[in-house]
Amino acid sequence: MAARLVQRCCWRHFGAFISTPSAVPASLLVPAGKVVMARALPQAPFALFHTSSPSSWADGFSVKEVVEDSRNPEHKVIGELIATASSPEELFQLSELHALNSNQASLIITQLSRLAAEKKLETESILRDKRFQQLIGVMDSQISHVWNNTMVNLLKSLYSLGMDSDSREMQSVEQEVLWRLRRLTFRQLASLAEFLAVKQGKESKLLNEVVKKLELRWTELEGTRTVVTLLGKVGHISPTLMDRLEDKALELAEQFSPDDIRKIMLALAYQNRRCVPLLRALSYHLIQKHSELSLNTLLDLIFAYGKLNFHQPQVFQKIATDLHPHVSTMTPVEVTRCIRSFALLKWLSLPLFEAIAQYTLDNTKQLSVPHLCSIILSFARLNFQPSGSEDFFNMVHEELQSQLDSLDPHLLTDLVWSLCVLQQAKAPYLRRVLAPDFHAQIRGDRSLKAQNLWLKLIHINAAAKLESPDYRGPFLLAEMLSMAEPAGEKVTLLQSSLREALAGVLGSRDNGRFNVRTIYGCHIDAELVVNSENKPLPLKDFAAPHLLHSEGTKRLPPGARRVAFLRWEFPNFSNRGKDLLGRYAMARRHIQAAGFLVVDVS
Repeated sequence: MAARLVQRCCWRHFGAFISTPSAVPASLLVPAGKVVMARALPQAPFALFHTSSPSSWADGFSVKEVVEDSRNPEHKVIGELIATASSPEELFQLSELHALNSNQASLIITQLSRLAAEKKLETESILRDKRFQQLIGVMDSQISHVWNNTMVNLLKSLYSLGMDSDSREMQSVEQEVLWRLRRLTFRQLASLAEFLAVKQGKESKLLNEVVKKLELRWTELEGTRTVVTLLGKVGHISPTLMDRLEDKALELAEQFSPDDIRKIMLALAYQNRRCVPLLRALSYHLIQKHSELSLNTLLDLIFAYGKLNFHQPQVFQKIATDLHPHVSTMTPVEVTRCIRSFALLKWLSLPLFEAIAQYTLDNTKQLSVPHLCSIILSFARLNFQPSGSEDFFNMVHEELQSQLDSLDPHLLTDLVWSLCVLQQAKAPYLRRVLAPDFHAQIRGDRSLKAQNLWLKLIHINAAAKLESPDYRGPFLLAEMLSMAEPAGEKVTLLQSSLREALAGVLGSRDNGRFNVRTIYGCHIDAELVVNSENKPLPLKDFAAPHLLHSEGTKRLPPGARRVAFLRWEFPNFSNRGKDLLGRYAMARRHIQAAGFLVVDVS
């Protein structure tokens, strides 16, 4: 009890000294070169040291810095003049009228950088000014006396002004900051890391050292702003730090604003980090708390979900509903970005897509050819037919038919493939991509992109043969129909289950085929022939026009039917019963046109 009373009395007397800076005895001042942080003091007298601005402690000023600044009226006046200066000339005049110390010179340099950025001034003239060189000299002569927070801002300012990184003074500042990293607050380290990541990138030695310190001191991380900033700007540099940031973001998920969630989602999307617990938490709080979201937030969110292929039906429904009123005022870029993201997610919102179709009709002249192609590709991916499809596709043909020769081969192939999916491909489109001179330029290319292109050309060739009776050619040659066959694929659980189920029905392996590659560019998971009594027949005896090389030659007996099993493995696709995916729907049509009874397996 007595010990506590003595301690309280001591702190009361010490508080009296601090309240009148001139009365502070020399024994209580921090020795030169020592930096004592506010958090090192007992909590009870913390408020007694708030003689400077409340943000001083957060910015990492030491006790010595705060006391020294408040006890010297001239320093306080000079600091106010520096902060209120509105032009570089005013700052240079201050340097001529007053004998500045290194810290004040650094403050002037920082203010010069801020003014140059705000007023878009020519930095070269500032760097060449003799008075600026004098400020650099004053700063450099006593660089160890520059305060920590000022030193961090000084380094950023010199980078922003474009000072030569090879100059002795610049290297001196970088080295001083490097030596002080352990004495900087976490907030200062985060600010410095953010700046260096944008300004210099991964190759910066100083940035790598700062990141190492952030990794070691990650337990000091607090506040949503710091977490969001580091996730977006610095996390990609260090997987270890990114793991810590994701854990902290999960802890703070409830406190994030919609804009914070947007930034975090974009950071995860750009880094392809699919942190499922964090994504689920952000999605939950987005639905529960934030009823109104801005257009930019909605577009960025659906882009991030699409990039990460992360499905949250409630979120998608909310985004689609909130986007619907904005469609008429969106730009072509925003419309195409929006619809492409929904297509990647395989999520169809009929009201939103109808609104986009109407937007396309109303703003035809504002849409470029790539924008229009992107909309058609997205419609095809989801097999969406606008309610006014005749008007819509008449407009499409009018705008695009004269532009086919100007399109990139890959874009042209995607466009014609999409029109085939939507059953809107006319003879000029088919003729353009099936012509020998068109596909000759990609023949022999074994890249994955070229193989995908060949597969789409085979799909187009099948559509031309099976769904375009008025089209007379050209067609792909028979030997070209096997060029897009992919390497051996792993058998999925659904495929193996189907084989097991059919094994007992078929009786003999000769009565069925599995994983059948067709000349239409699609494959059948299982195929069999049944007679009029639905009993399986040996497949190898019969002609198979859907295969590149048929084993048998016999025609099917009267009443016999071919049966094809196609697996459906898109569990996240909405409204499966009504709107099948474009690629799947086209494959189904082609197999049916070849005389098969199609059975969907899921």
